Amino acid sequence: MILPLASAYYLFAATLNVQEEEKVEEYYDAYEKITEIEPALQQPELYHPLAPKEAVEEITDGQVAITLYNKDGYMLYSSNKETTPVVTKKDVLYQDLFDVQQNLGTYSYKAPVLDDGNMIGFYEVTIAREEFTEKITNRGFIVTTIFIASFIAIYALVAFILHHRVNKRLTRLMDEMTAFAEGQSLPETKTGSDEIGELKRRFYDMRTQIEEAQKLVKQEQEDKEYTVATISHDLKTPLTSIIAYTEALEYGDDLTAEEQKQYRAIIMEKSDFMKQMLDDLLTHTLLQSTTYELNFVTVDGDEFFDMIISDYEALADEKQIMLMTENHVIGNFEVSPKQIIRVVDNLMSNAIHHTPVQGKIWLSTFSEKADIPNWLFDYVASSYTFHTEKYMYIVVQNEGSGISQVDQELLFDPLYQVDQARSKKITHGTGLGLSISQVIIEKHGGTISVRSQLNEGACFICALPKKKTRENKEDTL
Repeated sequence: MILPLASAYYLFAATLNVQEEEKVEEYYDAYEKITEIEPALQQPELYHPLAPKEAVEEITDGQVAITLYNKDGYMLYSSNKETTPVVTKKDVLYQDLFDVQQNLGTYSYKAPVLDDGNMIGFYEVTIAREEFTEKITNRGFIVTTIFIASFIAIYALVAFILHHRVNKRLTRLMDEMTAFAEGQSLPETKTGSDEIGELKRRFYDMRTQIEEAQKLVKQEQEDKEYTVATISHDLKTPLTSIIAYTEALEYGDDLTAEEQKQYRAIIMEKSDFMKQMLDDLLTHTLLQSTTYELNFVTVDGDEFFDMIISDYEALADEKQIMLMTENHVIGNFEVSPKQIIRVVDNLMSNAIHHTPVQGKIWLSTFSEKADIPNWLFDYVASSYTFHTEKYMYIVVQNEGSGISQVDQELLFDPLYQVDQARSKKITHGTGLGLSISQVIIEKHGGTISVRSQLNEGACFICALPKKKTRENKEDTL
């Protein structure tokens, strides 16, 4: 932008410079030439309309032009044959008399002609400034050349910059987008701080989000396929037993009444187990859905949790296990009652299963710091921090063989069990209980964790947000 303006300024400055350099010398040359031809133009007979003009034509050439007027301004003669005779107004005709006028390409001089003291006409002499015009033309050519060269240079520079900073980068970005659309992933390149850099950063962020979402969907699909395959495999064993015992009852004529009763009991046991597996699978599938929402209601903490912990004495007594329960919850809580009951059932079922005969199980619910149990294993009390100002807690602790550190890290994965023996698994559970419990607690805005040491036992701790904390969290979201 600057170079064309500079070229135009240079042309203007060059014109003024040439005009100043030649002004005095050209003026006197023009004045001398006018002085030489004036006597021939002051002849009165030239200003009669029909008078011959050969004398005037002799003094005109390519540099000097002459125009004659009568006293009324009518053009009597012009050395420019293409000029049409016109009448010039007197105020214009009388303007600038006896004054050599300097114009851009000519000098002009106008004077009256007298005959015995009477004005009979005017003559106007125009002298071309050929040398000045030639210099201006030459400098104009130089300036034009500079202007064109500058324009080409600017255009080339802009084209290079656009290609390097815009087209090339946009083409690279389009290639990366195309590669990503085709399932490829090119490495990230430098983004820059301009608009294209911001666009590239947005694309990289979007690509990362899509890749993470694809990985998550793939992992979820693999988990679902694994879950279905595992459940299907595990269903075969009880189903085979049911079919075998049913056939025995149908065709076994020599079965005693006691054997028939035993077979029916086995069929009922296997049927209940299959029902539990299918129920757990349905619950797990529902909880994994992003569109599935729990139905929360407000409950009285003391009444609700007291009801929950009071249903396990019979199961513990059946296995000769000492069960100690306590409830110290105060205030109202927003929970899904059915799902919280499922969580406690899962934790207590595991605790009863893994606690030896004559062993102990502790079940406690509390919401204040003063009510934190003093019977917690030392390694639990030292490694877990209770935030009773924000949460209430459900704690299930049992004596037993404990859980290794490796198993603790995988304990909440779907279908994972510490005891992987199929024969034992069939009599206990599906391996989905803890995974389901974790999802339920997290959908309540809480956490579930385990602390355990081998040959001592295990402790599961569920933290549920208090009602005001839950409301504040939803307001923040």
